Amino acid sequence: MPYFICPNCKNRSIDHDGLQELDDVPVACERCGFGFLFELMDDFYPAPNTGFVVCDREGRILASGRGVFELAGYREQELLGGDVVDRLGLNGWNGEQSPAAVALEWGVRRLGEKLVLRTRAGQEKSVTADFFPAYDEDGGLLVALTPRG
Repeated sequence: MPYFICPNCKNRSIDHDGLQELDDVPVACERCGFGFLFELMDDFYPAPNTGFVVCDREGRILASGRGVFELAGYREQELLGGDVVDRLGLNGWNGEQSPAAVALEWGVRRLGEKLVLRTRAGQEKSVTADFFPAYDEDGGLLVALTPRG
Protein backbone atom coordinates (compact mmCIF):
# COMPACT_ATOMS: atom_id res chain seq x y z
CA MET A 1 0.00 0.00 0.00
CA PRO A 2 1.61 3.31 -1.06
CA TYR A 3 2.24 5.99 1.57
CA PHE A 4 1.58 9.64 0.74
CA ILE A 5 2.44 12.90 2.48
CA CYS A 6 1.17 16.42 1.82
CA PRO A 7 4.11 18.77 1.11
CA ASN A 8 2.09 21.65 2.53
CA CYS A 9 0.52 20.48 5.82
CA LYS A 10 2.45 17.19 6.36
CA ASN A 11 -0.75 15.12 6.56
CA ARG A 12 0.12 11.46 5.99
CA SER A 13 -2.18 8.99 4.25
CA ILE A 14 -2.26 5.73 2.35
CA ASP A 15 -4.01 5.11 -0.95
CA HIS A 16 -4.25 1.95 -3.00
CA ASP A 17 -4.00 3.48 -6.48
CA GLY A 18 -2.79 7.08 -6.05
CA LEU A 19 -5.88 8.50 -7.71
CA GLN A 20 -8.46 10.87 -6.24
CA GLU A 21 -11.44 9.47 -8.13
CA LEU A 22 -12.15 6.92 -10.81
CA ASP A 23 -10.67 9.31 -13.36
CA ASP A 24 -6.93 9.81 -13.77
CA VAL A 25 -6.81 12.61 -11.15
CA PRO A 26 -3.86 12.46 -8.70
CA VAL A 27 -4.69 12.44 -5.01
CA ALA A 28 -4.93 15.83 -3.30
CA CYS A 29 -4.74 16.61 0.40
CA GLU A 30 -8.04 16.09 2.17
CA ARG A 31 -6.94 18.29 5.07
CA CYS A 32 -5.60 21.47 3.44
CA GLY A 33 -6.62 21.06 -0.21
CA PHE A 34 -3.04 21.15 -1.58
CA GLY A 35 -3.11 19.96 -5.19
CA PHE A 36 -1.02 16.80 -4.95
CA LEU A 37 0.47 14.36 -2.47
CA PHE A 38 3.99 12.98 -2.61
CA GLU A 39 4.36 9.19 -2.67
CA LEU A 40 6.89 7.70 -0.26
CA MET A 41 8.46 4.25 -0.15
CA ASP A 42 7.92 4.02 3.64
CA ASP A 43 5.84 6.03 6.04
CA PHE A 44 7.67 9.16 7.28
CA TYR A 45 6.97 11.11 10.44
CA PRO A 46 8.28 14.67 10.09
CA ALA A 47 9.02 16.83 13.12
CA PRO A 48 6.49 19.60 13.82
CA ASN A 49 8.94 22.27 12.61
CA THR A 50 9.97 20.45 9.42
CA GLY A 51 9.46 22.29 6.13
CA PHE A 52 9.00 20.51 2.79
CA VAL A 53 10.27 21.58 -0.60
CA VAL A 54 9.04 19.81 -3.76
CA CYS A 55 11.33 19.73 -6.79
CA ASP A 56 11.10 18.50 -10.37
CA ARG A 57 13.43 15.90 -11.88
CA GLU A 58 16.07 18.61 -12.41
CA GLY A 59 16.04 19.73 -8.75
CA ARG A 60 14.12 22.96 -9.49
CA ILE A 61 11.66 24.04 -6.82
CA LEU A 62 7.98 23.52 -7.70
CA ALA A 63 6.41 24.21 -4.28
CA SER A 64 7.26 24.81 -0.66
CA GLY A 65 5.16 23.91 2.33
CA ARG A 66 4.55 25.32 5.76
CA GLY A 67 7.70 25.63 7.80
CA VAL A 68 10.00 26.68 4.96
CA PHE A 69 9.32 30.39 5.44
CA GLU A 70 9.83 30.04 9.20
CA LEU A 71 13.09 28.19 8.66
CA ALA A 72 14.64 30.04 5.73
CA GLY A 73 12.74 33.33 5.43
CA TYR A 74 11.84 32.75 1.77
CA ARG A 75 8.29 33.01 0.51
CA GLU A 76 7.27 30.35 -1.98
CA GLN A 77 7.26 32.84 -4.88
CA GLU A 78 10.94 33.64 -4.21
CA LEU A 79 11.91 29.96 -4.38
CA LEU A 80 9.95 28.77 -7.41
CA GLY A 81 12.07 27.65 -10.36
CA GLY A 82 15.39 27.84 -8.53
CA ASP A 83 17.69 24.90 -7.90
CA VAL A 84 16.98 23.65 -4.37
CA VAL A 85 20.65 23.43 -3.38
CA ASP A 86 21.57 26.84 -4.79
CA ARG A 87 18.44 28.73 -3.74
CA LEU A 88 18.58 27.52 -0.13
CA GLY A 89 22.36 27.67 0.01
CA LEU A 90 22.61 24.05 1.18
CA ASN A 91 26.12 22.88 1.91
CA GLY A 92 28.12 20.66 4.23
CA TRP A 93 27.95 17.26 2.52
CA ASN A 94 30.87 14.90 1.96
CA GLY A 95 31.68 13.94 -1.60
CA GLU A 96 31.36 15.60 -4.95
CA GLN A 97 27.58 15.47 -5.39
CA SER A 98 24.96 17.01 -3.16
CA PRO A 99 22.51 14.61 -1.50
CA ALA A 100 19.80 16.09 -3.77
CA ALA A 101 21.80 15.20 -6.88
CA VAL A 102 22.47 11.67 -5.59
CA ALA A 103 18.77 11.12 -4.80
CA LEU A 104 17.73 12.35 -8.24
CA GLU A 105 20.39 10.48 -10.19
CA TRP A 106 20.15 7.13 -8.41
CA GLY A 107 16.55 7.20 -7.14
CA VAL A 108 17.65 6.55 -3.56
CA ARG A 109 16.58 8.19 -0.34
CA ARG A 110 19.17 10.21 1.57
CA LEU A 111 18.04 10.45 5.19
CA GLY A 112 19.52 12.32 8.14
CA GLU A 113 21.94 14.49 6.17
CA LYS A 114 23.52 17.08 8.50
CA LEU A 115 23.70 20.20 6.36
CA VAL A 116 23.84 23.98 6.63
CA LEU A 117 21.17 26.19 5.07
CA ARG A 118 21.63 29.88 4.21
CA THR A 119 18.58 31.96 5.11
CA ARG A 120 17.22 34.87 3.12
CA ALA A 121 18.96 37.18 5.63
CA GLY A 122 22.30 35.44 4.96
CA GLN A 123 22.49 33.58 8.27
CA GLU A 124 23.58 29.97 8.36
CA LYS A 125 21.34 27.44 10.09
CA SER A 126 22.13 23.82 10.86
CA VAL A 127 19.48 21.49 9.46
CA THR A 128 18.82 17.81 9.10
CA ALA A 129 17.75 17.15 5.51
CA ASP A 130 15.93 14.13 4.16
CA PHE A 131 15.74 13.63 0.39
CA PHE A 132 13.01 11.44 -1.12
CA PRO A 133 12.99 10.68 -4.87
CA ALA A 134 9.60 10.56 -6.59
CA TYR A 135 8.37 7.14 -7.70
CA ASP A 136 5.87 8.32 -10.32
CA GLU A 137 6.44 8.98 -14.03
CA ASP A 138 6.99 12.72 -13.39
CA GLY A 139 10.07 12.10 -11.25
CA GLY A 140 11.23 14.75 -8.86
CA LEU A 141 12.27 15.10 -5.27
CA LEU A 142 10.81 15.89 -1.86
CA VAL A 143 13.21 17.61 0.55
CA ALA A 144 12.38 17.68 4.26
CA LEU A 145 14.33 20.33 6.21
CA THR A 146 14.34 20.21 10.01
CA PRO A 147 16.27 22.76 12.11
CA ARG A 148 18.90 21.39 14.49
CA GLY A 149 19.43 23.04 17.86
